[in-house]
Amino acid sequence: MSPSLDRRTLLKAALAGAGSFALGGLALPATASTGGRRRGPKVVLVRFGGGVRRRETIEAAHSHAPCLIHELAPRGTLFTRMEISSEPGIDTSHGQGTLNLLTGRYAHYEDVRGELLGDRFEADHPTLFEYLRRAHGVAAHEALLVNGEDRSDEEFYAFSNHADYGAAWRGSVLSLYRFKCHLLRRQLRTGGFEGRALLEKQRELRKLEALDHRDRSRNGQGPEIEAFWERWREHYGESGLVNPRGDRLLTEIALRALKELRPRLVMINYNDPDYVHWGNPSHYTRGIAVIDEGLRRLVAAVDADPFYRGDTVFAVVPDCGREDNRFMAVPFQHHFNSRSSREIFALLLGPGIARGRVIDRRVEQIAVTPTLGHLMGVPTPHCDAPVLAEALS
Repeated sequence: MSPSLDRRTLLKAALAGAGSFALGGLALPATASTGGRRRGPKVVLVRFGGGVRRRETIEAAHSHAPCLIHELAPRGTLFTRMEISSEPGIDTSHGQGTLNLLTGRYAHYEDVRGELLGDRFEADHPTLFEYLRRAHGVAAHEALLVNGEDRSDEEFYAFSNHADYGAAWRGSVLSLYRFKCHLLRRQLRTGGFEGRALLEKQRELRKLEALDHRDRSRNGQGPEIEAFWERWREHYGESGLVNPRGDRLLTEIALRALKELRPRLVMINYNDPDYVHWGNPSHYTRGIAVIDEGLRRLVAAVDADPFYRGDTVFAVVPDCGREDNRFMAVPFQHHFNSRSSREIFALLLGPGIARGRVIDRRVEQIAVTPTLGHLMGVPTPHCDAPVLAEALS
C-alpha cells in the first residue's frame, strides 16, 4: 500500500460518525443549526511565505520575528519539527506549499499551460474553502484568500477540480489583481474613454481576465467583494501609489476584510522573504520582520473585535523552508528539494488550542488542514494526514 493510502486509512479510522468527530480520543458534539454539525471558531491561516528557515523565525537567538516567538508562541502550541514530505515528486516551493495547506494532501503539480517555471496549478481534491462552504453554508465572501501582487498564479487556488466540490464552493480572492479588474470594469462602465484610450482599457481588461481561464463569466466578484473594492478605491484612490505594497498590502487588505466582510476563514499568502532572489540576504530577513509585524496587527485586531475575540484560531505555517548554500550566487535557495527546504514549523493558537505547549517531534505540513477542519467542525474526508491532536486542549 502506498504512503498516501496509509495516511488516508489512518484519517478515515480516526473519523467516527457523520455528526461528530472522534479524533485523538475527543468527541465534538453536533448541532442542529448547521445540519447536524458543530460550527466551530473562525480561522486565520497565515502562510509565513516566501520560504523561511527555522533559524530566522523560531530560534530565539537568531529570530527576526519577535512577536511570533515571544508574544504568540506562549499563547498556543508550537510544532518545531514540521516537515514537507520527501516522497518523489513532492516539490518545495510556494504554490505547492500553499496547496498542501489548503488540501491536506501532497501532490505533484505541473503548470496547466505547460510553462517551464509556471505555477498555475489546479488541485484535484477539495480546499478548505470548499469544505467550509459546503459544510456550513458559508457565503463566498466569508471564505477569503488574500494574495500578493507578484504571484498572480496563486490567484486561482481558491477551489479544486473535484467533482463533489469545485467552483460552486469556491472561496473569494482579495488582491491587487482583483482590484485592478474591478477598477477597469468600473472605468469602462462609467464611460469617459473613447478612441485609442477606450481600446487600451478594453485590451488591458481582456489581458487580466485571460489569466483566469476557469471563469469565463466576467461578471465581477460578487456584490460584497465589489463593494469592498469600491470602499478601497474611495480610501486609496486609483493610482496605486498610495496604498501599501508587498506584504504590508496583504496585512492592510486582511484587516479591512475582517472588519468589513466578517469572514469565517481567511488565508493570507505572505511572500516578502522570497525577494532574497534579488541577491541581498537583508531582503529575506526584512521580509520576515514585515510578516511578524503583520501578525502582531492581525492578532491585536482580532483581540479587540467582539465578533472574533475568543472565537478565532490562528495557524501560522510556512509554505516551504530554505537553505543557505554558500556555493550559490544567491543565498537562501529552496528550489533543490534539499532537507532544509522541507524543514518548517507551525504555530496554532486560539480556542481549543493548548497554551504554552512545544511539540518537538516530526509532523507533516498537510496535517494542518484536517486540524483546522476539526476545529471548525468541518469534515475533510480527502485529507491524507491525521489531526494534530497534541495541539488540542
